[in-house]
Amino acid sequence: MILLTPSSGLFQCTNKLFLSDQATGLQIKEFARRNAANALSVANMVMGIASILSSLDGHHHAACWLILIGYLLDLADGAVARRLGTCSALGAKLDDFADFTTFGIATSLLLRTPDLLDHILCMCYILSVFVRLCFFSSGIPFMYRGLPCIYSAGVLASVSLLSGNNTAMLRVLAVAMILFMISQSFYPHDRVLESQAWKKVVYAGGVVMLFCSFFLPPCVYYLLWSISYILFPTSLWSSKV
Repeated sequence: MILLTPSSGLFQCTNKLFLSDQATGLQIKEFARRNAANALSVANMVMGIASILSSLDGHHHAACWLILIGYLLDLADGAVARRLGTCSALGAKLDDFADFTTFGIATSLLLRTPDLLDHILCMCYILSVFVRLCFFSSGIPFMYRGLPCIYSAGVLASVSLLSGNNTAMLRVLAVAMILFMISQSFYPHDRVLESQAWKKVVYAGGVVMLFCSFFLPPCVYYLLWSISYILFPTSLWSSKV
């Protein structure tokens, strides 16, 4: 015959609570692991929405830098998903929505003026990003068809900051970026955080530059980074280099 004393009952209750807390902790960790990349995509989308609101309020400098923050987040989310083995259809959709928001709508508003032609240019830019995101697959591993919209956004945001939002220059660059995005040229999947060490250094440099957002060198840094991918995609940025 086994007698249950108050102390033994208390021990059992404490043990159950401990196991329950431990299981809850593991569930939280697993949830965080599975959604870490999705959180980065959502953060990218938030940057895009904030950039849109900043543009509409006339805060041009902030709008450009929010796009460049999204630039870094977009390069990180895929790497995190592959690193943690959490790639999913939901994650891919979130990434596309975030890219369309930040590198499509938010970037197009950098071109916005009261002029009707600029409104048309904004719409053409958004449509080109939409087409690029819908039909980017090339059928070739680690390759895109058409320039990834993140780099066109990087060029426009950087030049806009450097030129003080020179509309004539932005119009010319926007047309060029549209042609690059809808072209049938092949561009490599750069995988900056999953490739050579120097690419990781470039990414780290981009993060450091965020703390110097009131100076011109960071803008030049992001501009050169984006142009280097556009002009030398295979020789520099291919993941197989």
